[in-house]
Amino acid sequence: MTSHAKLTLPALDPERLETKLGTTYPAQFKEGVETRQKRVIGDALGLSQYGVNLICLAPGVMSSQRHCHTHEDEFIYVLEGQLTLVTDEGEQELGPGMVAGFPAATGNGHHLINRGNGDAQYLEVGSRDGDDGVDYPDIDLIRRKKDGQPAFFHKDATPYEET
Repeated sequence: MTSHAKLTLPALDPERLETKLGTTYPAQFKEGVETRQKRVIGDALGLSQYGVNLICLAPGVMSSQRHCHTHEDEFIYVLEGQLTLVTDEGEQELGPGMVAGFPAATGNGHHLINRGNGDAQYLEVGSRDGDDGVDYPDIDLIRRKKDGQPAFFHKDATPYEET
């Protein structure tokens, strides 16, 4: 990246954006994701149709709990490092230049794990559908709207306590 360049919108250097650390999951599901680093590029550029995030995973860190979206498509492009993609079909190794796409409403959960020795970076692009929900097939967790805002629930629809 060209962090020394002085850019003005509509261009920017993602390295100059705030790094968001971790996840908003309920406490019992944060392990393995709590040190994920995210730079929210799409918001910084004023994009409203889709989101774009630059994600950095240190060794041993996951992108998320394994999940699938009800209404949003998701796409990733690996920039550096090695990542293990985990889906219903099993595991695949992804390296720089490789991509993966996750159409909405397939029910096929996915996530990425950095099992390598160095950091891994990828771009995450997703549509922004206001009706989207998220299902987590391996754990007792779903995300749905509550009072117009995304919230986490047990699979039986009882809410998780705020943490």
